[in-house]
Amino acid sequence: MSSQPDPDLVEALALLGKSDFLLAVHDASFPGVAGEDCGRGSPYGAGGLALAGFARSLGFTGLQLGPQGQTSPVNPSPYDGTLFSRNFLSLDLGALAHDAEWGGWLSEDTWRAAVAGNPRPDGCGVAYAYAFDVYEHALDEIHHRFSVARQHGEPEAARLSIALAAFWQNNRWLRDDALYEALCQEHGHLPWRQWPQTGEGGLDRLLPDPPAAVAAACEDRRQALRLKYGGRMERYALVQLILLEQHRAFQDRMRALGLKIYGDVQVGFSQRDAWSRQALLLHDYYMGAPPSRTNLEGQPWNYQVLDPARYLDADGGPGPVLDFVAERLGKMLAEFDGLRLDHPHGLVCPWAYRADDPDPYHAVRNGARLFASPDLPDHPGLGRHAIARPEQIDRTRPRYAEDWVRDLGPEQEGRYALVVDALMAQVSTHGRRREDILCEVLSTEPLPLRRVRLQHGLGRFRVTQKANLDDPGDVYRGENAQPEDWIMVGNHDTPSLWRLAKGWLGREEGSRQAAYLARRLRPDAPEPLAAVLAADYRKLAHAKVADLFLSPARHVMVFFSDLFGLEESYNVPGTVTENNWIPRVPPDFARRHEEDMRRGEALNLHATLALALRARPEIARASSDLIARLETRAGWRID
Repeated sequence: MSSQPDPDLVEALALLGKSDFLLAVHDASFPGVAGEDCGRGSPYGAGGLALAGFARSLGFTGLQLGPQGQTSPVNPSPYDGTLFSRNFLSLDLGALAHDAEWGGWLSEDTWRAAVAGNPRPDGCGVAYAYAFDVYEHALDEIHHRFSVARQHGEPEAARLSIALAAFWQNNRWLRDDALYEALCQEHGHLPWRQWPQTGEGGLDRLLPDPPAAVAAACEDRRQALRLKYGGRMERYALVQLILLEQHRAFQDRMRALGLKIYGDVQVGFSQRDAWSRQALLLHDYYMGAPPSRTNLEGQPWNYQVLDPARYLDADGGPGPVLDFVAERLGKMLAEFDGLRLDHPHGLVCPWAYRADDPDPYHAVRNGARLFASPDLPDHPGLGRHAIARPEQIDRTRPRYAEDWVRDLGPEQEGRYALVVDALMAQVSTHGRRREDILCEVLSTEPLPLRRVRLQHGLGRFRVTQKANLDDPGDVYRGENAQPEDWIMVGNHDTPSLWRLAKGWLGREEGSRQAAYLARRLRPDAPEPLAAVLAADYRKLAHAKVADLFLSPARHVMVFFSDLFGLEESYNVPGTVTENNWIPRVPPDFARRHEEDMRRGEALNLHATLALALRARPEIARASSDLIARLETRAGWRID
């Protein structure tokens, strides 16, 4: 299979004004290789490289990964993972067993046993609990083999040992995360807030930033923990170093293919990060999703909120919070070509709710904007953080409404922008484009967030499956996008396009979608196309994707399930079920896609782009040969 981009697809994307075309796929969902899969995907293995080459051949210019942080044994959500440490489940274990570069750190027997025991040998889903267990066993062996090789003075072990010492010395996050690993062992893997509040357990809660009165006792405790758990801590650091080296090799391969890779800046803190950075956090409020038109109840995420009092130092310069932002975002921008900002309202105007309310849904429904609550009687503690003044609040509107704050002055905008300013300074430092910062602004955009986003020239998300077809001004409609925006049919939190299209068939919603898309794609004579689309879910799905390419937005993203015709939901927001975060790209994805796209049951980009080009008469007249080639390659017509 060639990884060279199809020149006709590249030409079509350029004619339609699309400068970026991303395939979104989380680490866990990358395909395995038949007979070499131990239950969970990774971009760093042979399956990841094969998918990347396939994506490039279809004209994709980059891969949007999900958050890569370490998850817990019982919670696979990458949005609850660590902010700095990578997930050991993304290790390419096969390479550690037998590749020339890495071979020898894991025995072939251990690797083969992990593959043989995989309860999902079809490779179509993640076997999370199984993979977590076998990886833990593999990490013990990797560290043991490294220790023995180091004792014997083997050259590769010596190289790794030197690199490991520098890695440890240069990264506070690594030392903190490894210490937390030791403390998890010490406290029976309980979350840190459940550790004893007195004695050594009480000290363990304070170790990241101890008060002066117990600083000496905390240092003694650290020394004792290093003596007791030094091997465990070194194992943690060694795995993070190997992951970084595998990631860098992946970066090099992607650049050789002509693909960019994008990271995901999740808005939440893991337990590990909340412990290590607790001095930067508010303790009486959590962050969540406010009520909105698509979720009237809101979502109580229980995520930590950065303390506004620690944004700046006493002289008005960057304080501990902005230093933390620079540290985190600098690390990510050194390792990725661009970043997706998860729920950027959390960086600019967080929706905060009381941590002491026993009913989290009651709390989140009755929350408030952290910086826009100068005088609310049920949130008196938020007044000290207010940026908006009382006269700038529209009391006739709900607190979560985007026009709750009516106006802001330049100085106030500057205060709202502090975190994003720190982020964009790192973008400049690392030579990245502002176009490569993706703001996941969804159905609502409060005035402060809009002002900050536009100040930096950043685009927002347009998720077209959520569009209100009765409202010409709806933010999700493609025709309302701006050139700097990112447009997509769906993402990891929405139903699959194919599931939706099947559900629309024969129903009023299907007829409405067909009529809307036909007006977009055949404005001069929409009725015949509307009838075709309403009668065939496959054509309706393709028309929904073709609509993306007619939008003014220059940047298009496709979630992997929409490319491959998969119907399973990747994640149902606000729920915790064994089916979330499970779907994967199947190992024989190239063969399946070729067969399915010919039947219109997977995304046929040749047919889709031909349809979009025909909808632009000024392009179609000059590109009849290109359209003919695309339709010949498609082997299937939509109209």
